[in-house]
Amino acid sequence: MVNFVEIIQTIKSLVETRIELVKSDIQDQLVGMLSRLILLILIGSIGLVSGLFLSLSLAFYISQVTQTPYLGFLVVAVCYLVVVVFLYLTKDSIGFQQQVNAFLKKFIFNSPQRKNSNE
Repeated sequence: MVNFVEIIQTIKSLVETRIELVKSDIQDQLVGMLSRLILLILIGSIGLVSGLFLSLSLAFYISQVTQTPYLGFLVVAVCYLVVVVFLYLTKDSIGFQQQVNAFLKKFIFNSPQRKNSNE
């Protein structure tokens, strides 16, 4: 006769193992998403600082060429104002929103393809 206690114990251990595998998979995905998010923040910060220095350099260069201390900064500020107005006008554009969403989903939520251990 089949021992029901052993069958129940085997089923319990299989369920517990499956739960541990799911926990491990979720943890791996969460760590991957978090590392890509930190990388995105780091890239953005470095880009922001680089953009600041490039803007200041351009402003000083234009000021030196025009021999007016304020004109270079005025030209750079007007360029940024044009960019802000363009972004404001396109903020409701569905195509623009879809492109931004697709980029963020691809960068943050898509993990590199892992090889199946059965292969």
